[in-house]
Amino acid sequence: MSNREVVILSVGGVRFVTRASTLQQFPESRLARMLNDHDQEFKLVNGEFFVDRDGTLFTYIMDFLRTLQVSLPTDFSDYQRLQREAEFYGLYPLADLLSQEHLLKPRLEILEVRFSLQEMQAFFRIFGSCSTTVETLSEQITVFAGQQSGQSWNSPFPSQKPLVPLPLERPSHHDMVFQCGTDCSAGDQFVARYVSIKPDNRKLINGTNVLGLLLDTLLKDGFRLISTRTVSSEEKVECYSFERTRRPPGLTVRMSQTPGCSGAAQAKRSQAQKGK
Repeated sequence: MSNREVVILSVGGVRFVTRASTLQQFPESRLARMLNDHDQEFKLVNGEFFVDRDGTLFTYIMDFLRTLQVSLPTDFSDYQRLQREAEFYGLYPLADLLSQEHLLKPRLEILEVRFSLQEMQAFFRIFGSCSTTVETLSEQITVFAGQQSGQSWNSPFPSQKPLVPLPLERPSHHDMVFQCGTDCSAGDQFVARYVSIKPDNRKLINGTNVLGLLLDTLLKDGFRLISTRTVSSEEKVECYSFERTRRPPGLTVRMSQTPGCSGAAQAKRSQAQKGK
């Protein structure tokens, strides 16, 4: 059977079609030995290998063999059962990763937006429990500043000096601060601050419009609004709290060949840098 290119398996009544090379990723596993008729647990019936195991969980076994990664749905909970299946098939690198259950479970992420509107200016402060999310969001937000004459304020495009992008304030890795609107500079000059949030290309100066775009951006990014409250009625500070369930990055098994192992794979856990 080892010369087969395409292999059909029926696992608990669920049919899988794959390449022999996929099943041979780990030569010492039972799936690899199956192709050489070295494991009696797998019965060959009408050209298909039959095994009386959980077919649903075998879907994740096949995904691991094809990608050498463990990427599970956010609502997955059968870690111990899948670990037992991996041990049954002799896929001990996978079983080892599944034993590190805390690395594979989704994480609840919290993000808070504070908004204050004072006369012609609006102030924003964003705090997030995940520094990577805050960093990514800060790369989407740009504040542009320029001076303009008060006499031309009512025109659609006031005469002003070219807008200059300003860096966002970052009190820590977990939060950012920015503002928009106008404030008096000297004489009849005003300092105007516009906010642009990618992928939207508009430059907005009205704080309420910026808030609406910001909240819409977060909702499109998978966050869910869980509460709104007034932090300070005197200072008119409003707080919007969001949360989302964040899937952990895929854990990858890195393969390396070593002499004397008959091509057996050595597995080493590694976690993708993104999302750490």
